[in-house]
Formats: sequence, structure tokens, C-alpha cells
Amino acid sequence: MNTQPITYFPTIEDVKRAAERLKHVVHKTQLSPNRTASELYGANILFKREDLQQVRSYKIRGAYNKMATLSETERARGVVCASAGNHAQGVALACNKMQVNGTIFMPTPTPGQKLDQVAMFGGEYARVVLAGDTFDEAKEAALLYCEEQGAVFIHPFDDPYIIEGQATIGLEILEQMQQPIDYIFVPVGGGGLAAGLSSVFKILSPHTKIIGVEPTGAPSMKQALEKGEPVHLDRINKFVDGAAVQKVGSYTFDICRHTLSDMLLVDEGRICQVILSLYNKDAIVIEPAGALSVGALAQYADKIKGKNVVCIISGSNNDITRMEEIKEGALLYAGLKHYFLVKFPQRPGALREFVMNVLGPTDDISHFEYTKKNSKEKGTAVVGIELRDAADYDVLLANMKTLGFYVDYLNDKPHLLNLLV
Repeated sequence: MNTQPITYFPTIEDVKRAAERLKHVVHKTQLSPNRTASELYGANILFKREDLQQVRSYKIRGAYNKMATLSETERARGVVCASAGNHAQGVALACNKMQVNGTIFMPTPTPGQKLDQVAMFGGEYARVVLAGDTFDEAKEAALLYCEEQGAVFIHPFDDPYIIEGQATIGLEILEQMQQPIDYIFVPVGGGGLAAGLSSVFKILSPHTKIIGVEPTGAPSMKQALEKGEPVHLDRINKFVDGAAVQKVGSYTFDICRHTLSDMLLVDEGRICQVILSLYNKDAIVIEPAGALSVGALAQYADKIKGKNVVCIISGSNNDITRMEEIKEGALLYAGLKHYFLVKFPQRPGALREFVMNVLGPTDDISHFEYTKKNSKEKGTAVVGIELRDAADYDVLLANMKTLGFYVDYLNDKPHLLNLLV
């Protein structure tokens, strides 16, 4: 138990006031039993479907709650935010409903789908500015703009009103669930959702264990909890863009260090598997951050058996153009796709020999890149092979080495693989 004093902790009255502000704006989203996950883990697993909000994520809760507390003078100055996508859409919709001018800074690599959504929700009241490669770089540009223009900054997570808005999810879950809740798995980016949700349960359902979940490539909260203070990560993997934050908030860290029961990391490949599984089995379309809570269940398989478990499905703003990347990530994680550098004798029949004598009966070449070179006895190709069973890899590799085709394995060299494929 952490005994350090806490600087801010939302009260239930704070959260109820936020819920009152939001009652005509936010949908009371479903708390739906999920049969597939329940059968897999032998538990009663329910999904809190924040992907069904109007802006397809929970972010409208905090954004609108914060803006609803601004004075007329502050609204007249305009608002500014920084976001990888979901907070931007929440702020844009709030600007439209309140007729407040907003300038929204987003990272340059933001998918076009999210840019289009921001423009749609904001209408004439929202203007998008692309800045930097990450959320944190966009945030620095937004803060500088705020200082120059005298506008009000709407923080995506580290603000009491933002936290209290996200905390209204906790009130809804307790209202919707008649049975005691044993575990809640919640995605963590900057920590606003986790801080708000866990603060409600700390007061109203203290026996419930709140499990925070981050992507392996952006473990900001986990490292902060281990070091006792927020830390800035020099490098993060931006694949899970809704949770790719280099430094968690001061308020959010302060709350989470007192309320989270555990902090888990989920591999990006595992996230890809969950996205595809939910789509194929349950017709649920989610973004990478929305898959974090479900992706973490396997790490708690023994503990949650027979328990009541809630997974927060935080959002569904996924660009359809990313599906090939997601499928690739899932196959690599499952050990079903492998890339090699392969040397071929520069003579007729070499490829036929490779197909007939190296590949197994269910192996498939999914990528092949080869250039024949003059005055060379052998040429090198980049070959991607898809397996039906991960156990077939050992035989494939042995055949390649025995017959002299093998040069190098690329799966464990991601920088080289990204360069070549």
C-alpha cells in the first residue's frame, strides 16, 4: 500500500456533477456479456462498449465535462487540444455543440480516417493542425500556440475535470451490474480513464481489482509506478496510437499509484490477434487501444476463472487501411509467418527445387523478392512463408539449411525486415 500523500482525488459528488453535465451528450453504453471470452476463460466476462459512443470512444466524456466548466470569457478565447485522434474528436464535438472555436493539434502520421472524423464532428468550429510525429510532440506545439494566442488548453488526460468525466463510466458500470465485480481491465495511455474509473471503485466497490493495461511498446504508467514518479520515455512504439504516450500525467499517476491493483503489458502482436478475433467471431470493430483490456485476459487466466470480469472497450476508431498491417502483426506474433534471406543458384529449376524440397505440404510463399544479378553464381531473395501450424517452422528451417538455401532469419531483425519488406 502506497503511503505517500495524494494531491487530488475525485469525490463521488464530483463525478455525479460530471454525469449531470453529460446526460444529454453521452450515451450510457452497453455492458454486454461476451460469450466467446467467457467460454475461453471460464468466467463471466462483460464488455463495457465505449466504442459505441457518438465519437466512437469514451473521450467525449472528459472533453465535454471540461469544456462545460469554462466561463464565457474562456470560451470566447477559444480552446486548443492535442490528440492522436479520440480526444480530438471529443473536443471537436464539444466545440460544435457549444459553438466554441477550437484548434486541434494532431501528430502528422494520424490516419486520414481520424482527421476526417474530427472535421465532421467539429464542423466550422474545429481547425486541425498537424505537428510532430507523436502525441507528445503535437502537445508541445499546442501548448506553445496556447501561450501565443491566449487560448484555453483542454488536456487529454491530466486535468481534474477530464478525470471526473471519464470516471462517469464507473458510475454506469456499478448501476448496470447487479452482481459484485471481481476484476476490471482498463486500457492506459495517459491515465485519465484508469484514474477516473479506479477512483470510483476505490470508494464504492473497494474489493474490485482494477488492472491497468498498456502496450509493450509504450509502458509509460508501468515505468512510472516502478520508479515512483512519471518518467519520459525516449522511444515508444506508435502502433497503439490511442495509448502511445511518452509520459503519463501527474494527477493520473498520483491516483493510479493508490488505486490500481496491477499494471500489465500486452504485446502489439497479441493486440492484432484480438482485433481480428473480435471482428471475426463477434463482429466488433475496435482500434488497437480498444483491444488492450481483452488482450490482457490471458495473463490472468487462472485468477479470473469463475469470476465476474469487466473489460473496457475504449474505442473503435480504426482505419480500414491498417487491416493488412494488423493481419501481418497477428501472424508474426503467432509464429505463422516467417521471413528469410534465401540464396538461390542462378540456374533454371532452383525455385522449383525450393518449393518441392523445402516447403511442407501446407506451407505457402506469401512474399518473394528476387533480382537476378550478372556474374554471380547465386542470388539472394527475401522470402516470406506462411505456415498453417507454428510447429512446422523447425522442419522448414532444417530443410532450408540442409539444402543450402538459408542465409538469415528476419523476424527477429525488425529494422532490417521493415527496410526489405
